[in-house]
Amino acid sequence: MKAFHLIILSFVLLILSACTQPIEQVSILAGSELKDIKPMLDEIQRETGIQIEFQFTGTLDGAETLATGQLYDMGWFSHAKYLSLLEGRAGEKIIHAAEKLMLSPVIAGVKKSIADRWGWCDNPSVSWKDFADRASSGQLSYAMTNPASSNSGFSATVGVQSALAGGETLQPEMIDSEAMKGFAKGHRLTAGSSGWLAEKYMAEQGRVDAIFNYESVLLGMNESGHLRETLCLIYPPEGVITADYPLLLLNKNKTSAYTKLISYFKRPEVQRRLMAETARRPVAPEIGLDKRFPNSIVMELPFPGKVETVDQILTTYLDKQRAPSTSIFVLDLSGSMRGENLDQLKQAMRNLAGADKSITGKFARFRAREQVIVIPFSNRPMRSQSYEIASGVGNDPALQDLRRAVDSLTANGGTAIYDALARAYKTASQAREHDPDRFYSIALLSDGKNTQGDTFHQFREIYNKNHDDYAGIPTFPIIFGGADKHEMISLAELTGGREFDSTKQSLAQVFKKIRGYQ
Repeated sequence: MKAFHLIILSFVLLILSACTQPIEQVSILAGSELKDIKPMLDEIQRETGIQIEFQFTGTLDGAETLATGQLYDMGWFSHAKYLSLLEGRAGEKIIHAAEKLMLSPVIAGVKKSIADRWGWCDNPSVSWKDFADRASSGQLSYAMTNPASSNSGFSATVGVQSALAGGETLQPEMIDSEAMKGFAKGHRLTAGSSGWLAEKYMAEQGRVDAIFNYESVLLGMNESGHLRETLCLIYPPEGVITADYPLLLLNKNKTSAYTKLISYFKRPEVQRRLMAETARRPVAPEIGLDKRFPNSIVMELPFPGKVETVDQILTTYLDKQRAPSTSIFVLDLSGSMRGENLDQLKQAMRNLAGADKSITGKFARFRAREQVIVIPFSNRPMRSQSYEIASGVGNDPALQDLRRAVDSLTANGGTAIYDALARAYKTASQAREHDPDRFYSIALLSDGKNTQGDTFHQFREIYNKNHDDYAGIPTFPIIFGGADKHEMISLAELTGGREFDSTKQSLAQVFKKIRGYQ
């Protein structure tokens, strides 16, 4: 009997030991669209013994973060091509292993009524040039992310550029073309991320005719039940750029964990689940596509082979090709902003005026042809200042004036948020009436609650009363210091913008992210 008890005790201890094996943690810097993997995290931990700690960012932001030496165990983005180019330029190995896990080409979705009118639905011959021609003639308007902030916008831009260049690997001298300027005429709705662009499109479906995004996002939109009109998916025959979502090993000490994760994600049942739940294609060729995907072969366009080419594509598109922006900054100069808060604000604005020399800082700076309007406020809105950016480089006279004005800012008095915001909307609507072919947006920074003038509820009444004049001009409020988080979120929802939280990152980083939406 005693021996039997010892056997039972040993068995129980063995089970307890197995159950209390230490969980290995890995940090993964990932693209923001991969938030749809989060529901699988508990299962991944059970199956592999690995606990994933995600931090999400944009593709170009992530590439710069890793290239400048910030430490993560792994990376997971729509592709690793840009990081590989940076790695090659730096001459230092960053990626120790890479394994593709799922696929999603960047394609076009066109409203069915329009696609039917032009004979585009289920037509494999509709080309990137067809899109450029329709946009150039004013017949087609579309939504696309900022190519300097989001891979889907960059991939669509490269698709058009490559097709116009005859399908060759792009070189810097091939970039600026009149045909590309024509394509950019149709760009009417922008965003800093693919997911938010889809939400924006569904909220404002009457504004544009088409949307460029990942196939997975467009399929999700068609299945959402929120579209008034189905999107016809177009796969241009010249080819597309496909996101292949490689998991990247960055920390060689995590090789064992990396191997376990790759093994898990490559399982046929997991590949099928990814296809079902994320609408991304499996990488395993033996797994058949479900009925949502066309059976035709998707041609692949070459990705630019040099960092300089990527830089030239982005700079040319932002400075010369797409419609310019009018960007309004409503800035709190109340007494509570004195000291560190005002210092952060000044540095954030200086960075946008050219002080940030990083890769992403270069593309977040104020652009050529952009109009920047600053409306400071405390007890009441102060006199606004307008700056017409010519070249966007450091010696631009408007940028110099802006930097001097920022350096002279002082803080004192109360907080009249909504009086200042009403001033901003009146300014923006009047400017848009005069020049409708621009992107208009408002960034709002306050470190406290409203204490003077109109309340949020009164502003909402003003906004709704003037809805036709104000619609399509989003406000991007920043949650900073003692700002009312709930009110800032409500303000973003009211105006079609989105809130940005500076409690988890620097104010300069938040301002840089907002630039992807302006």
